[in-house]
This record gives sequence, C-alpha cells and structure tokens, in this order.
Amino acid sequence: MVAKLTDVAELAGVSPTTVSRVINKKGYLSEKTIQKVQEAMKELGYKPNNLARSLQGKSAKLIGLIFPKISNVFYAELIEYLEIELFKKGYKVIICNSQNDPDKEREYLEMLAANQVDGIISSSHNLGIDDYQRVEAPIVSFDRNLAPDITVISSDNFAGGITAAMTLHRSGCQRIMMIAGNDNSDSPTGLRRQGFQSILPQAPVVNIPTDFSPIRKTMEIKSCLTQHQPDGVFVSDDLTALLTMSTARQLGLQIPEQLKIIGYDGTHFIETYHPELTTIKQPLREIAELLVDVLTKKIDKQQTNREYILPITLLTGGSV
Repeated sequence: MVAKLTDVAELAGVSPTTVSRVINKKGYLSEKTIQKVQEAMKELGYKPNNLARSLQGKSAKLIGLIFPKISNVFYAELIEYLEIELFKKGYKVIICNSQNDPDKEREYLEMLAANQVDGIISSSHNLGIDDYQRVEAPIVSFDRNLAPDITVISSDNFAGGITAAMTLHRSGCQRIMMIAGNDNSDSPTGLRRQGFQSILPQAPVVNIPTDFSPIRKTMEIKSCLTQHQPDGVFVSDDLTALLTMSTARQLGLQIPEQLKIIGYDGTHFIETYHPELTTIKQPLREIAELLVDVLTKKIDKQQTNREYILPITLLTGGSV
C-alpha cells in the first residue's frame, strides 16, 4: 500500500500541516521535528506528490470548498457559481462534502491545509473554533460563524424572517408557525427565526433537523400540522417547504386557501420547476461573487470587513 501524507504525520506524531511544511521548507520548525518527519518518510517510503513538490514558493492556485451536503439544490447551485467565478480568476477548486460529519470535516480541513491551498470557502459548522484558526490559508465563511476573525458573508436572514412573518400576517393568517431546521442560534441562519419572532413572538417554532430522511421529515411535518393546525407556515428552507406543501395536501388541506406557505432560498431550481412556492430569495450569484472577491482580497493580504450582508427579496408564488 502506498504511504500517504497522513500516515507520515501519524508515525511522526505531528499534524499533516507540519509534514507539508517540512516537505516545502515553509515556516519555522525545530530540527527535532524536521528529523522526526524525515525519518517517518524514509521508514514508510513516502514520496511527496507533484503538488507538494511544486509548492516551494509557488501558489497552488487551488481553493477548497467545504459544504455540508453538496446534493442539496441550494448548495449545488452556490458551488457552481463559486467554481465559475474562481475559474475566471485562475483558480481550480477542491470540493469537500462534509455531510455534517465532524470527523470527515476535520480530515478535509487537514487535507486542504496539507496541500497548501490558497484559500478556503466554508459553509460547514461542525468543528470548534480552534480547528479553523489553526489553518494558515485565508478562509471566508458563508452563513456560519467559524471563528472570531473569519469573515462571514450571508443574506439578510433577519430581514427574511421579518418579511415571511409580515407577508403571512398581511395575507390574513391567524395561526402562524415556523418550521426551522437545525438549531442554528449561534449562526447567521438562526436570525431567520429571530426576525420571524420579532413580528410574531407567540408563534410556535418547531425544529426538524436537516439530516432527517424525507420519510422522517414528513412524519414530523404531519405531526406539526395536525397539532398546531396553522393557516400559515414559514419554512426555513425551500426543500422542506415543498415537503410541507405535499404533506398538507395529503391531509386534505388546500393551498393557499386553507394553508399558506413561505419558504427560504429561492434557487433557480425553485423558480423554474416549482414557481408555485412563495419564498424568500437569496441572491446566490451575488453571494458567490462576493465570497470569491473577499477571499481573493484576503489572499492578496488586502483589508476586508468582518461581515457582509446581502439583501433578500420576496419571490411571489401561488402558495400565499
């Protein structure tokens, strides 16, 4: 079996990033550490790959993208826009699908650091602050608070929650509720709930984890609709909103006459194939352009802000 960089790191008792630094002669390292790594490489017969050998003083022109679920339509569209923008600027991408698994995310983060990527765009949030702070490459986050000094870019989640609540209220709904995903109170997405509750403080909010299967989600949605009997629902993502519409119809509810529904995301997929859904639209293309612009400024060591918030719009469909 061919030895990997991580095998060398394990044998030497150091991190993959340290092994990469030894290979590339980058940064200060003690002679003892260098010797341990070199001895481990020799014992395992490890040969640095072409990428590692080419990085001595040169840019890899690689950007790592860490996302929780690339099969999700929203993330898939955002990743496509990111790849297009990065390619225009001469960068190739490494796509890392963390699947909400902290161990998998940690391995990907170590791999990106070991391969000396020029920068990272992350929308995952499994790890603690230290994991991201240890990475030397510039990092920009989408919708996640990764560390105090990492720039966050997001849509105006708070305004989105307000818009959804006011739209349902103005349409005559009296029993309004919100169906949210994971409890993201410590991330920008949690502001959707805060915005909603700033208008409707007494409205019930139910969390249905995003990693539930569609069958499990349907069961939870059916329970919510049966228990609360709402006439208006704000759902914090479009795919769950579509599932809510389907479940409501299974219960014999007419949309929008008996139940009005508003989602959140407004992807091209929703606009094209499910225009019946009223939703809060995030400006995906503009988000991708800004993520790339801020990251490249960080790579060039230019000054950037700590936070950027882009405006949302209401995409009117037939569910309200």
